[in-house]
Amino acid sequence: MPLHCVAPTLENCSPQMMAAPPNLSEPQDKACLAYPLGTNSHSFLQRTLYPIILKFEDIAYKVGGEKKGKSSTGEKTILNGATGMVCPGEILAMLGPSGSGKTTLLTALGGRLYGNLSGRISYNGQPFSGSIRRLTGFVSQDDVLYPHLTVKETLLFTALLRLPQRLSMEKKLQHVEHVITELGLTNCRNSMIGGPLFRGISGGEKKRVSIGQEMLINPSLLLLDEPTSGLDSTTALRILTTIKRLASRGRTVVTTIHQPSSRLYHMFDKVALLSEGCPIYYGPASNALEYFSSIGFSTSVTVNPADLMLDLANGIAPDSRHEIEQCTNMEQDQQSIREILLSAYDKNILTRIKIELCSSDANDYSHSKDVFRRTHTKAEQWCTSWWHQFKILLMRGLRQRRYDAFNKLRIFQVLTVAFLAGLLWWQTPTSHIADRITMLFFFAVFWGFYPLYNAVFTFPQERAMLIKERSSGMYRLSSYFLAKTAGDLPLELALPIAFTFILYWMGGLKAEPLTFILSLLIVLYSVLVSQSLGLAFGAILMDVKQATTLASVTTLVFLIAGGYYVQRIPPFIVWLKYLSYSYYCFKLLLGVQYSENDYYECSKGTYCRVVDFPAVSSVGLNHLWVDVSIMAIMLVGYRLIAYLALHRVQ
Repeated sequence: MPLHCVAPTLENCSPQMMAAPPNLSEPQDKACLAYPLGTNSHSFLQRTLYPIILKFEDIAYKVGGEKKGKSSTGEKTILNGATGMVCPGEILAMLGPSGSGKTTLLTALGGRLYGNLSGRISYNGQPFSGSIRRLTGFVSQDDVLYPHLTVKETLLFTALLRLPQRLSMEKKLQHVEHVITELGLTNCRNSMIGGPLFRGISGGEKKRVSIGQEMLINPSLLLLDEPTSGLDSTTALRILTTIKRLASRGRTVVTTIHQPSSRLYHMFDKVALLSEGCPIYYGPASNALEYFSSIGFSTSVTVNPADLMLDLANGIAPDSRHEIEQCTNMEQDQQSIREILLSAYDKNILTRIKIELCSSDANDYSHSKDVFRRTHTKAEQWCTSWWHQFKILLMRGLRQRRYDAFNKLRIFQVLTVAFLAGLLWWQTPTSHIADRITMLFFFAVFWGFYPLYNAVFTFPQERAMLIKERSSGMYRLSSYFLAKTAGDLPLELALPIAFTFILYWMGGLKAEPLTFILSLLIVLYSVLVSQSLGLAFGAILMDVKQATTLASVTTLVFLIAGGYYVQRIPPFIVWLKYLSYSYYCFKLLLGVQYSENDYYECSKGTYCRVVDFPAVSSVGLNHLWVDVSIMAIMLVGYRLIAYLALHRVQ
């Protein structure tokens, strides 16, 4: 039966809710609601003009399972019946053992959960939308940051992408400095974030940087997944004190936390306790012990409330059970305790929560369905223009990748191969046509495969960052993709240019400026095509191991079918060589070095036509512009495939 609504929503919320929430469905600058343009930088983090009341009711989420007729098999329930409400100024902490569904529920509240999600979630009575997304800060458990950027650079690039373009650069810098001061990052502001290969800032500082990235947009709703995970108690207290201060200024805060200390626990306003996806407590943190004592689960010793709650969520009763022991006269097994807790929750808590969720406006959910769906409209606006996003992403990419592209190992590797090959082919005479053709094929193979193996790492390594930033609505996928493509050009083309300069002249190839320039352009052209295929492999598979394996098989096939090793391919498989860009690169290099009228000394005093040499005749020297066009199609096609594949990343 439908519950009777007894009180308006605002009356159930904390006093910090000073003004009625805005109607986010009204036309306005939806992309930048979280940031009031006229706000002074010093009061930027001290006010929230758009407070959000978050409600969630009967949230359920299932994964797996195959449909067979009307039934399904193998389906697993991750969440089942989570219900609650959080108001501005409050912190809701979601507790529970590992695998209890805390992160899943938090992800659902952030509008980032896909799949079989049911229930109702509302933000000031509105469903999730692009407007809500830009009012929401989401801090994941893992700190997804670029290792080669400093703390200030990380926050500055985030500000440039997420704050309104109308805001001046000076104002954005002020906000970045204010966030750095607010989060206690002043001492490490110019230190690199760091990664697995080199040391950077500490774990607590990384967590504060992640929080700072979200605070730059002055979010109304702040969601944090395990913000104290892996930190010592002092650092955890410092971070939660910061979160408490941010909530006290009118923000709605929801956090998951695994096992907080008593000091941390008493900083929460509300607590939701989950056990195997089912809620067994929801209410004020200060009332939790009293509630569990009232249903027969109490302890005779002073205990951290979080420890007692986690024991109960695992089906472990405290040392004193009063009525429970009298009824059973024996130790309860875990399942029995869990059933008692679920029954008590349904009887004592669920009805109260649903009454609180009722508001005076009965139309809040009138257009909602049982299944909550993420809503995206084509009319969604962005805080910044496409061109602005492209410029900032390009600048950030160049700064981050300068250490990867020009590291000493890569430079040493390429230059060593170039000099060694130059010595092996030192000033090869024109009469030794087999050696000269082998050198040209080496050009085609090395710069057809080396960039491919580097490119397959690009998108898999940035998958977590792409998901995080795209989920926050920071930029369009097209601006990211083109910025990444353009940013790779100067970095990826510098080494092949140096390689060609060294080997071409050491090897004694045709010493004409035009021929050299054309040969260099062909090599660079092959690099771009090879890189495009690597990007496509990485974007499709999004797994470095699988992409590298596929690249190995592909390069082996292209190597064999490249026109040098196998010159008479059987007709039923001859199509393989037309898929190999190494074949076209090899043919173009031969085409600029030789013509159909060129001769070489095949034996003493005897001259033969170059086109009759087996390795040349197998590929030919005509229709070169057709080959250029085919490689252009490959270049565009592979990158288009990579772009379309990135749309699936979520």
